[in-house]
Amino acid sequence: MFGQITISFWVFLLLVLIATIAILDRILIPSTRWFLRRRINRVIDEIGTRLDIEIRPFQLTKRQVLIDRLAYDPSVLEAIKDFAKDHDMPMEIVQNKAMTYAREIVPSFNAYLYFRIGYWVAKKIARMLYRVRVGLVKEHHYATIDPDSTVVFVMNHRSNMDYVLVAFLAAERTTLSYAVGEWAKIWPLQMLIRAMGAFFVRRNSGNPLYRCVLERYIHMATFEGVCQAVFLEGGLSRDGSLQNPKLGLVDYMLRQFDPSMDRDIVFIPVGINYDRTIEDRSLLRALKPGTVKRSWWFVCRTTGTFILRSLVLMILSRWRRYGYACVNFGTPLSVKAYCRDQNVDFKKLDRTRRFPEVEKLCRQLMQTVADVIPILPISLLSTVFLENMDIEMDILEVEERSFQLINRLKDKGAPIFESPRSTRVHAIADAVDLMLLRRMIKATGDQFKASSEEANLLSYYANAIKHWL
Repeated sequence: MFGQITISFWVFLLLVLIATIAILDRILIPSTRWFLRRRINRVIDEIGTRLDIEIRPFQLTKRQVLIDRLAYDPSVLEAIKDFAKDHDMPMEIVQNKAMTYAREIVPSFNAYLYFRIGYWVAKKIARMLYRVRVGLVKEHHYATIDPDSTVVFVMNHRSNMDYVLVAFLAAERTTLSYAVGEWAKIWPLQMLIRAMGAFFVRRNSGNPLYRCVLERYIHMATFEGVCQAVFLEGGLSRDGSLQNPKLGLVDYMLRQFDPSMDRDIVFIPVGINYDRTIEDRSLLRALKPGTVKRSWWFVCRTTGTFILRSLVLMILSRWRRYGYACVNFGTPLSVKAYCRDQNVDFKKLDRTRRFPEVEKLCRQLMQTVADVIPILPISLLSTVFLENMDIEMDILEVEERSFQLINRLKDKGAPIFESPRSTRVHAIADAVDLMLLRRMIKATGDQFKASSEEANLLSYYANAIKHWL
């Protein structure tokens, strides 16, 4: 009974491996899950007491449950049949395609990661790069929003920093679910983005099955009250000006909306502007005809060099932030009230009649976004220097022309906030320094003049406010 048993070394290793797996499976992994789930639930309970828009049960549902629910949605199943018939493919293969699309789209929201890690990282990055300001918030309007409504922030898209900036500023009120392009589908970024509640979108995809799966997910999220953020332009503005609205995501939200039965959808316009957009030169380069797309290696190398140089400047205490980043929140628009006022019911309209109505609504939303885009110093001075392209000005002339432009904008109703003259003078002086560093303007003695070589860059920043002029 107590005699020795001799076994091969590989058998011993196999037994050790099996024992390790058993310990992990039965003891360590369950206890770790319990510990993490307990921490997450504690965060949800804590956050739930201070959020204006609570986390919806839909966001806390297991991801696989949502994937199955989406893949076996009646509309998706009908689309699978049509796709299989049109492409002469077996149903099983098409079903697998739909399941793949569902896995690609459905996020895996993690409240602990969102509020304990994501919020902290977003705040640190935003405040490290910019002087972050919330210029306009219409609290009295937001207080009247039904807490059960689906809130959708609609905004202009200036930079990929928009995701970070708005998520950070809105985190005290709600969680946000973004539609993110395929550019972010790289490991480990895609895992982080999914955990933050965002979902991936294949832009300009003509695949009817994929569009159906995407539509049904957006409908599900909207129907369940998930707070979302939508860039109406559909992509980054390459020339700095507001683009025409893209209708797809808004149409998906509205095509099954029943104003008499469903929870209300409330659109909140958000205007974003920066004194410096990190991608500005890359965006302008993309406008040039025949431009060859940069390789991933070039992008990684350039980004790494940029980060390294910034770190060196920080160590040498020569780092300076990129000016202001400002967000304004406009007046909410209730879809139920809109349908009542316009006598329209999106659900009852076929595609040919619905799209013009959706476009009409989107253009109205885009105008409300334009009305709250912040007027920042660099946009202001870029306009001044472009209007006086061949004129040399000293700092006093720059200030005077800037104040004249401010008065013109105020007369037209632009969102400019009262501040002491000394504060504005200081902001203008800082903006001039930033423009000199970026070679947007040239200095000869105490005279400043627009740089003709950087006219496109000046136009990029001036275009952010040109709709007021």
